[in-house]
Amino acid sequence: MKRFIQSIKNIWKVEDLRNRILLTLGLILVYRIGSFVVLPGVNYNALVQSSSDPNNTLENLLSLFSGGGFTNASIMALGIMPYISASIIMQLLGMAVPAVQKMQNEGESGRKQINNYTRLLTIAICALQAPSYLNLYLSGKGAIPADASQFWWIQTTIILIAGAMFAVWLGERITEKGIGNGISLLITVGILSRLPGSFFAEFGASVGQGNLIKLVVEMVAFMVVVLATVLIVQGVRRIPLNTAKRVVGARAASQQGSRNYLPIKVNASGVMPIIFAQAIMTIPVMLFASADGTGNWFTKNLGDIYGFSYNLLLAVLIIIFTYFYTAIMINPSKIADDLKKSGGFIPGVRPGEETSNHIDSVVSRITFPGSLFLAIIAIVPAIAKLSGVNDGFAMFFGGTSLLIMVGVVLDTLQQIETYQLNRHMDTLMDGTRVRGRRGANEFSGF
Repeated sequence: MKRFIQSIKNIWKVEDLRNRILLTLGLILVYRIGSFVVLPGVNYNALVQSSSDPNNTLENLLSLFSGGGFTNASIMALGIMPYISASIIMQLLGMAVPAVQKMQNEGESGRKQINNYTRLLTIAICALQAPSYLNLYLSGKGAIPADASQFWWIQTTIILIAGAMFAVWLGERITEKGIGNGISLLITVGILSRLPGSFFAEFGASVGQGNLIKLVVEMVAFMVVVLATVLIVQGVRRIPLNTAKRVVGARAASQQGSRNYLPIKVNASGVMPIIFAQAIMTIPVMLFASADGTGNWFTKNLGDIYGFSYNLLLAVLIIIFTYFYTAIMINPSKIADDLKKSGGFIPGVRPGEETSNHIDSVVSRITFPGSLFLAIIAIVPAIAKLSGVNDGFAMFFGGTSLLIMVGVVLDTLQQIETYQLNRHMDTLMDGTRVRGRRGANEFSGF
């Protein structure tokens, strides 16, 4: 505990880091306040009554990533997900469209162009999602004003688009001026905001049943799942590399035999396969939803995120998308070319095509256990639900929410550590000046 307190004090001593943390917390607070600002004219009481239905598991999942803004019908109801969807689309276009590939290879200027196109695509996605949200969700809940005019529909759509873009702006400001990845932090904060309520609901249910042992077992299981997730997220397969002999100037300072490693992450695809799979699983439910409420095969089998059919198909899709997204993230041919240009090589493997094949073989082998882990993590909430855990708390046992939380927290802590290290290195140079061997006046007189 003392070490933890000392770490907090050390972080607070760094002025730049302190200012960044305070700015990040302030912008997150603004985002959280926005998730409670209800759209004008919406009947909030009707939403509260319908949200108490425990069968609304799909909408609770969607609300999880918006911090409750989806079910609250707030100005931030669309959240960050339209921007995430636009980013995924731009990544996919980078594989098929030569113009996008060219922008990706142009460095900083190309990245700015891609960001601009991503924002425009986000606006287009919001323009499609906002009327659908009002017509399908709010209208189905009976929250639309009875005398809603065309002007109300237009202004509410504009407010939803503006709210989503404001959330994107907050995320970009956190990334630029704060600490951590802003977009990911906003999603994580939205997820974590639901954790205390879900935990206390589970605690109250356990106390009501007089079974506190069950709660203890659940917490131990939750910690084990989190630990396993951390290990897999941080897991790296190191491919040994040797660097060629280097000569610096006329001193012939050689660095022959220096050993480096090419890190290949076990879970190189991150959380994207689960997001892809869940997005595809929700499409048929939304398309084939019956207006009379009787339901069909899709709504009965795929509408229940804790059902067997849903989780079986979800696991298969996750394994497929893991290989697909890993192929996007890791290009063995490009890695082999970069190694060849830099003079690095894998011991026992010839540079060029043989190196590319070797890297591809290693990636293929470690991707399989990584995909299985993602599939298992995705279905753990269903297993927790079958074990008697409440719906809200079961979502935190795995799936996208757990991976996002673990990944973002680890990334943020790494950035904080980097700032501390840079500050320490700057301290070493404080009060010192690099001087030459001669004095200042020794050059004036020969």
